[in-house]
Amino acid sequence: MKAVILAAGMGTRLGGEVPKPLTILNNNKSIINFAVEKISEFISENNIFVVVGYKKEMIIEKNPNLTFIYNENYQNTNTSKSLLKALNKINEDVLFLNGDIYFDKQIIQKLIENDYSGVLVDDKKCSEEEVKFITSQDGYIKRISKQVDPAEGEALGINFMKKNDLVAFKKHLNLVDKQDYFEKAIEAMIIKDNVKILPVNTDGLFCHEIDFIEDLNIVKKSFF
Repeated sequence: MKAVILAAGMGTRLGGEVPKPLTILNNNKSIINFAVEKISEFISENNIFVVVGYKKEMIIEKNPNLTFIYNENYQNTNTSKSLLKALNKINEDVLFLNGDIYFDKQIIQKLIENDYSGVLVDDKKCSEEEVKFITSQDGYIKRISKQVDPAEGEALGINFMKKNDLVAFKKHLNLVDKQDYFEKAIEAMIIKDNVKILPVNTDGLFCHEIDFIEDLNIVKKSFF
């Protein structure tokens, strides 16, 4: 099993001087430090890939034990193309997540213990800017995008793809626009290839994406 952390973006909304994954949260540990620490309890550190772009040298220097993949076109592409670069090197079950998320480690187990590919979700009320989801009558993801309305909740940016679904997923990652999020490819494989993707609820476990200073403050308060 492999893991992919997407850390190529510029993260301008947070306004820091370092790439967002290097933002310090607690005890001088960054977002990516916590992510690797928690993932490595289930997936060995030498099986964790990090896709880098913006100020890549800073991330590589701080995390020399990880395997890095460079998205040289990071300024003009989104998470779909960064993820595709990593998945082109992978042919087994894979956990993948955005590089700006702080989460409880039990979330990883909830995702990888299922027989189906899964998307981590919660049932909170969402804004227009959040990736949302809705399920079909059989309980699997039906739609997943920022445009879903009405929505059942938010897709939180941590996902698990089974090996058997990778061919379809890579195909649609390749087909979507370079500015699309990877969720666009997930939705396409559901609709066009009838792939079953399970919504995996946090069930109260902590998971928070850090986009703005307000998000950073929420995460920092979770330590106390």
